[in-house]
Amino acid sequence: MKLKGIVPRTWRRLKRILLVLFVAQFVYIIILRWVNPPITLTMISSWFSLIGTDKTFHKSWVNYDEISQHTKLAVIASEDQLFLDHDGFDFKSIEMAMKHNQKSKKIRGASTISQQVAKNVFLWQGRSWLRKGLEVYFTFMIEKLWGKQRILEMYLNVAQTGEGVFGVEAAAQTNYNKNAASLNREESAMIAACLPNPVKYTVNPPARITAWRQRRILVQMRNLANDPEIKALVTAP
Repeated sequence: MKLKGIVPRTWRRLKRILLVLFVAQFVYIIILRWVNPPITLTMISSWFSLIGTDKTFHKSWVNYDEISQHTKLAVIASEDQLFLDHDGFDFKSIEMAMKHNQKSKKIRGASTISQQVAKNVFLWQGRSWLRKGLEVYFTFMIEKLWGKQRILEMYLNVAQTGEGVFGVEAAAQTNYNKNAASLNREESAMIAACLPNPVKYTVNPPARITAWRQRRILVQMRNLANDPEIKALVTAP
């Protein structure tokens, strides 16, 4: 009889806990529409990894209008050229990546800027099905609640841009001794070039692959610069 009583009570408590967690994360998503996140799990992990080394941790937040238009365009050209055309997921790229990964040991990703923000702000790094499922949920939510400009602003501030370096302001200060608003086309493209692997793809001095990617991004920036929707986004106050 006691066991029969314990199971329902445990289940009721578990449901309450799950409800509280769901409401809490929903409120947190809404708050982040206007309030900047203090830190992320990825930043904490990076900070711990630097302990005992000669590297220092750099993180700096700047508002959307304090970031160079070239940098906004560069990350779109580099990471997600269909950013304004999808609702968080580029299904064609996902399908192509899945076909590639079935044939090759070298894993190819297909994450949009929105998916990367969902992962970097709310989750941890890794490839588990649990994390991927949560990433889908958070991507859907921020697309509905934040809007493209806030998502891009968040990405530009939380993306890792070097070893222990997070955000384009920190990257600008660390690599070029200037603020993010002053970055030119070439500097912006170089920072964007490091995003797939910011530890390996060094900006200063530029690794060979970073310089190669920079050249490709500069071409794509020229191709996208006159798109009216992208132009409106990158020049928005």
